[in-house]
Amino acid sequence: MTDADARPHPRHEAIRVVDHPLITHNLTRIRDRDTPSQRFRELVGQVGALLAYEATRDLNLTPVQVHTPLERCEGAQLNQPISIVPILRAGLGFADSIHRLIPDAQVGHIGMFRDEKRLTPVPYYQKTPPAIADGPVLLVDPMLATGGSAAAAIDLLRSCGCRDIRFICLIAASEGVAKLAAHAPGVPIYTAAIDRQLDKNGYILPGLGDAGDRIYGTA
Repeated sequence: MTDADARPHPRHEAIRVVDHPLITHNLTRIRDRDTPSQRFRELVGQVGALLAYEATRDLNLTPVQVHTPLERCEGAQLNQPISIVPILRAGLGFADSIHRLIPDAQVGHIGMFRDEKRLTPVPYYQKTPPAIADGPVLLVDPMLATGGSAAAAIDLLRSCGCRDIRFICLIAASEGVAKLAAHAPGVPIYTAAIDRQLDKNGYILPGLGDAGDRIYGTA
């Protein structure tokens, strides 16, 4: 077992449920309806960083030499640019904490809102770094519900030439898992939990409510 045991999902080998005591503890507090917005936002960021830690475990390194205050030392550094791309707006709750973990990463944004009648994504904004296709992309959104927004965002990134896309979410619904398994089988998904199902309004059960509203106190 690694320090964060990433278990494959039986339906889709690319999905990794990251099992770690800190993630389990924080996710329980995140689900709690009595957790205030500021604390909710802090906990979401902490779990996002832990998930990103696992999602970047296999990044390639290049050997380098540096000089410590005492002598020369052998080390290694990342050999490709990393991009963090949140799906607005809830994805920002993940992006800031992951950016602190990888301060040299470049950051893009994809804006989408959900048509509440059709439960389909409506894109309204896209801004990505010029070199986004030169390295891995961490596509982040706390919730994978129907999978529509994630699938549409993956299509946008692929249209930019991105080949190494890794999706990070806090909670996934079985329906969203199935959607991405069919739409983007080559994209690994890192999540803290796969919940039971969606309700008639497309919300994850048991879930945690609307992540964006709880992050920003707009519920």
